[in-house]
Amino acid sequence: MLYLRDSEFILSEAKDLNLIKMTESNNDIILEIRAGAGGKEASLFAKDLCRMYSRFAEKQGWKVFAIESHPTNLGGYREVILELKGDAVYENLKQESGVHRVQRVPGTEKSGRIHTSTVSVAVLPVASESEIKINPSELRIDVYRASGKGGQHVNKTESAVRITHLPSGLVVTSQDERNQQQNRERAMKVLRARLLDKKQSEESAKRAAERREQIGLAMRAEKIRTYNYPQNRITDHRVNKSWRQLDKIIDGDLSSIIKSFNKNRN
Repeated sequence: MLYLRDSEFILSEAKDLNLIKMTESNNDIILEIRAGAGGKEASLFAKDLCRMYSRFAEKQGWKVFAIESHPTNLGGYREVILELKGDAVYENLKQESGVHRVQRVPGTEKSGRIHTSTVSVAVLPVASESEIKINPSELRIDVYRASGKGGQHVNKTESAVRITHLPSGLVVTSQDERNQQQNRERAMKVLRARLLDKKQSEESAKRAAERREQIGLAMRAEKIRTYNYPQNRITDHRVNKSWRQLDKIIDGDLSSIIKSFNKNRN
């Protein structure tokens, strides 16, 4: 409940609408997937989610570019960052931000005990240079040799890029491209996206603390969805609805969930 006078409330809502319009004008997104609680199983589920979103993107005719990835020895990901480009990418995937919980029996579990793990997903709209202006003097750019996928080899040239935004302390890296300039461009996209997200969160916080908790925290810190493998069921806790055929959903068939979520939110 907001304790604002009518005129202040209208002004607040207008600012929010401007933020939304600015955000949704950016179709492309930065998709960040990070393993959370659950150790090795969490990293394996992070890989599953990466594949799920990549397969869904392929079905929509979108393009997927790898920006940064940190694989584990078991074939999972501690972290993976992608750029998705195409028509209405942000509109379709903006509700995916949050904590995703998985319940399943790991392949290494001999007793058949169900483990619970979590993975965090962040969907950040790609910000244009006009929306987020960055002073080059506020950047520290380091280059280094990138390791190959899984650490099998090390590139002979210093193609990997690490950019530090000194005022905010944000650090982004990109090493999945063999060309240093391409890695620099992708790292700058991630940096602008994170700065835009930071700017929006700060502006929301200034308007109302309670509203900040609803917009900023609920999407990022709370469990939004559970993937229950033994029951082949997926549940979205925000709309209080479940779907069967988890196996098809995890293979990229997200359309039914997205349509249902948008219908319930409208």
